[in-house]
Amino acid sequence: MRDHTLLGPWVRRFLLEYLVTDRNLARNTQASYRDTLTLLLPYLSKDRKTSADRLTIDDLSPSLLRSFLAYLEKERGCSGVTRNTRLATIHSLARFIGMHSPEHVAWSAEIRAIPFRKTPKATLTYMDKPEIDALLQVPDIRTPLGRRDYALLLFMYNTGARADEVAHLTVGDCVLHGSLSVRLVGKANKARWCPLWADVADVLRPFVAGRATHDFVFLNRLGQPLTRFGIYGLVRRVVERAAETSPSLAAKQISPHCIRHSCAVHLLRSGNDINTIRAWLGHVSLDTTNIYAEVDLEMKAKALASCDIPQMQSNQPWHTEPGIMGFLKSL
Repeated sequence: MRDHTLLGPWVRRFLLEYLVTDRNLARNTQASYRDTLTLLLPYLSKDRKTSADRLTIDDLSPSLLRSFLAYLEKERGCSGVTRNTRLATIHSLARFIGMHSPEHVAWSAEIRAIPFRKTPKATLTYMDKPEIDALLQVPDIRTPLGRRDYALLLFMYNTGARADEVAHLTVGDCVLHGSLSVRLVGKANKARWCPLWADVADVLRPFVAGRATHDFVFLNRLGQPLTRFGIYGLVRRVVERAAETSPSLAAKQISPHCIRHSCAVHLLRSGNDINTIRAWLGHVSLDTTNIYAEVDLEMKAKALASCDIPQMQSNQPWHTEPGIMGFLKSL
């Protein structure tokens, strides 16, 4: 009879059945879950002095899990956000085991009772138009790699596409004549159509000319598809050079996702409504898109300048009463 106390078979079912078949999570999410368990299992094996395939569910005790989380922060230098991400994976594994093994319900509850750490909310970073222009001036369009870098940066700014969406873009996804648009496949394999600017289409046409529809658009120097990690590296190199002419870039943490944020903020400044931007970026909820209105300091400054605040004169009757109440009584 199969030993239901062994942790290994549960991990296998969790990764290959639950995440893929039951929840249909995106590739990157599946990889994140796998990476957490890749760190956890050797840690448990070393602490319990047994091989990974002989670990039991009870070996993963709440006290040992707390020790593992401390190891992530102190020895691996992980941030509080990363620590919480790893803990969320283990919570999900415990919930899965508890649902399918009644004798481990109490254990599952103890593991899931370990709380997440409160972390400061990260400030959304975006670039202003002069900073985007500085980025686009870096690639040398006289060279093949320079033309690729320029096309990629311009495409990301136009569409607000995620790095993974850009990496998997094919020639057949691009409509470069007539109704200019591109098909992007985002999280959970959700597809959306995004309009292309005429300038972007002009750059892409010679770039993909003569290539098959199933070919990837952006390739590395070896002719292989550019990965999302390659895109991150490309953006970092371009930002380092652009910071020489635009020093404000050096003070920002610029990534491909920052270009996505910049696209959204600039669309908002151009007068596009939130729902249009939500569809443009492929957000499921408007709550996700509303953050761009909250962080846009330029729009807040314009709104403040448009307010007609009456001047406070000492002879006005409400001046003697402090605070906002005095002002309201004068209206």
